[in-house]
Amino acid sequence: MFCEQCEQTASGQGCHQWGACGKSPDVNAVQDLLVHCLRGLSVVAIAARQQQISTQDADLFICDALFATMTNVNFDRKRFVTMMRQAITLREMLKLEVQRRSNRPTVWPEICNYEPDWSESLIEQGFAKSLTMLQKAGNPDIFALQLTVIYGLKGMVSYAFLAAELGQEDPEIYYFCEQTLADLDRSDLQLLDWVNLALKVGELNFRAMELLDRAHTETYGHPVPTPVPLNPRQGQAILVSGHDIKFLAALLEQTKNTGLTVYTHGELLPGHGYPKLKENYPHFYGHYGTAWQNQTKDFAKFPGAIVMTTNCLMPPHDTYDEKIFTVGSVGYPGLIHLPIHGGIPDFGPAIAKALALPGFTVTDPPRSVTTGFAHNAVMTVADTVINAVKAGQIRHFFLVGGCDGAKPDRNYYTELVEKVPDDCIVLTLACGKFRFFDQQLGEIGGLPRLMDVGQCNDAYSAIQIALGLSQALGMEVNELPLSMILSWYEQKAIAVLLTLLHLGIKNIRLGPTLPAFLTPNVFALLSERYNLQGITTPEADLAACLGS
Repeated sequence: MFCEQCEQTASGQGCHQWGACGKSPDVNAVQDLLVHCLRGLSVVAIAARQQQISTQDADLFICDALFATMTNVNFDRKRFVTMMRQAITLREMLKLEVQRRSNRPTVWPEICNYEPDWSESLIEQGFAKSLTMLQKAGNPDIFALQLTVIYGLKGMVSYAFLAAELGQEDPEIYYFCEQTLADLDRSDLQLLDWVNLALKVGELNFRAMELLDRAHTETYGHPVPTPVPLNPRQGQAILVSGHDIKFLAALLEQTKNTGLTVYTHGELLPGHGYPKLKENYPHFYGHYGTAWQNQTKDFAKFPGAIVMTTNCLMPPHDTYDEKIFTVGSVGYPGLIHLPIHGGIPDFGPAIAKALALPGFTVTDPPRSVTTGFAHNAVMTVADTVINAVKAGQIRHFFLVGGCDGAKPDRNYYTELVEKVPDDCIVLTLACGKFRFFDQQLGEIGGLPRLMDVGQCNDAYSAIQIALGLSQALGMEVNELPLSMILSWYEQKAIAVLLTLLHLGIKNIRLGPTLPAFLTPNVFALLSERYNLQGITTPEADLAACLGS
């Protein structure tokens, strides 16, 4: 196998025997073949639109299928084989319609006629397709940028797909995704063309995050600062993890009046900040556990059922595999996958399991964290923030967040936040915050020094906060007393980084290690243009950011 799309690749160079995430060579191969099929489907979809043929089914399918190939989303080989067959079926239907509309034979590129040899090893075929792409690129730097584009697309469509679930769509995102997948076969693009295409991914990802922000806030209200209990209470319980706020809301609706208490896990912690969820569902109580990489320990101890709504699934242990359920793009062999009817999951099996389990028998001492500091909440106190900056009460802002992971060197982020001076504010988002989310940093002039902006897609909120500060202080974003120190793990983080670079944001520090798929030449180019750099030590990076 060949996979280097996440931060935890073996020896920092890529996984070649077995995925560090738990992905088998077999699953990796069918994922690669699925992406190859999606590239052929994209070429046909482009031709179909030129004939005024609707491609809506293909558009959404491509997003869903790419989403499923992200790290820690789906480990079920059979599901990917089914998706490959669906991609080919959609492709052939569109080809027939194109030919009918044009009323003449159409000569399709080879990729539009591809179908795996189902009787032979899919592992070998998948590896061969990956090797062919490398050979076509020729230049390792171009291949690195092609991978950057593919991985960025995966992150972008994950946000677009979640926005579409709530009725927020921009067809240009689908069209760009398909055109980019088609362009991967081009041999006339030079190094800077691929750099610009990667930045274009960042531009469209910004649009996707904007749509998802609108979908969430128009449906559930603008997040407000909300204390969230970390201590469980007595009673039967169900835990929901992932990122899907719509599915969280559906679970809350289906569990009301059941006596179950609903807890969030991982990136669904910010769900507690949405007013319409908190107000309408009193059994929506608290948060359990920390980041995704600790789920084997957290899930084994949780005395109820568990639902995974998006990525961040780890191969489950037999200590809890009978009480965990998947939904949507998520999957793992042997786990119960919940059906979806009319866009709404049927959580019945998970609810029944939760009601059959004992739940919590004691109530622990109160502990809590506060979430809900999205752009609307922060900008309502903008005058207080600006006055504190002008008065010298707030010296600097640090955005410290991103994806968490299992490597010990991620303790850097805990140490950094602990050492941030008392006259500085820390904004955080995504599961990277679980390295320090329960730290008691106090306040500055009534403002909490630690503010949880939200999920990884709420990088959009962080950007809006930065733009608001920039306008209020009359300076460019890169001139603000603001430093971005980011952790990354999977493809959504790649998409967010490309968005920040598209917006021209400089001096980002990235860790804990640099992407294995970036060659030294490509990273040097980005460093020269944006001063993108790797993290060093908390002390050295703080000194550099504060100019001391």
